[in-house]
Amino acid sequence: MHATNLSARLAPAEYPVILFYKYITIADAETFAADQRELCAGLGLKGRILIATEGINGTLAGPAEAVDRYVATLRADARFADVEIKVSAGDAGTFPKLVIKVRPEIVTLNAGAITPDKDNQLSPSEWKRMMEENPDAVPLDIRNRFESEAGKFENAVVCDIEHFRELPQYVDRLQGLKDKTVLMYCTGGIRCEKASALFRSKGFTKVFQLHGGIAAYQEEFGNEHWQGECFVFDQRMTVRVEEGLVPIGRCMHTGRTTSRFVNCLHDPCHKLFLLSAEAEAENREYRLCPECLAAGITFATAEY
Repeated sequence: MHATNLSARLAPAEYPVILFYKYITIADAETFAADQRELCAGLGLKGRILIATEGINGTLAGPAEAVDRYVATLRADARFADVEIKVSAGDAGTFPKLVIKVRPEIVTLNAGAITPDKDNQLSPSEWKRMMEENPDAVPLDIRNRFESEAGKFENAVVCDIEHFRELPQYVDRLQGLKDKTVLMYCTGGIRCEKASALFRSKGFTKVFQLHGGIAAYQEEFGNEHWQGECFVFDQRMTVRVEEGLVPIGRCMHTGRTTSRFVNCLHDPCHKLFLLSAEAEAENREYRLCPECLAAGITFATAEY
């Protein structure tokens, strides 16, 4: 869908959040980043855009009219005329500021020279049909540990990693899937394009990506085969499709149902984990993750 009038599509949302990316050569990344910074600042948008010679990866929020103008300007550049935009509802607090950076990669895999895959992408309907009809198919969540703890597709294999850059070392632990039909997914699709190429280079021959990721799937099918909420990298932390929600997030200290994330207060750790508000009210030590507590760190001795 390439219409630029997002405010019309989003009604009654007044403060849309857009998620987008495209792998495409950007010869002068620094100049392009400066242009993007000027454009976004002029429109009063907040969020984060990463730019590299391999492309752009962004998520922005702002008043609907300003978001419309940003998308129209971006697509006026022939390189991004077909960029896909995924939309959800936010508010003025979704992002605290605007950050635009030039990086070596628009999503960090640290796997060396790798050409993102596109020829094995399935539409949400194709991906869903294969999941339902192929008994050999295994959904594979290549997001970070804490993301899948908040929500995932039913029966999905999840990766026990803290950062996407750990995936190249984690692949060896998934050798049991080599003869399976692997239905790979992430939030918006950007990580899958690199992860798919990585897996195929390691001998996985039946790998298929969910085009557009969880965001595109839920636009079409809501919570069918989905459990919990979808983690997002902004102040909202998680978003949900309300109808038929199956909550799976569990407080790491008490096991209570929750979708509330906090950072461990011990800064050398600072990992994200699920903590219910009730548990924190009961015991302030629970602001430390279970691993730090097990290591003998206390609220009084934590560095924060």
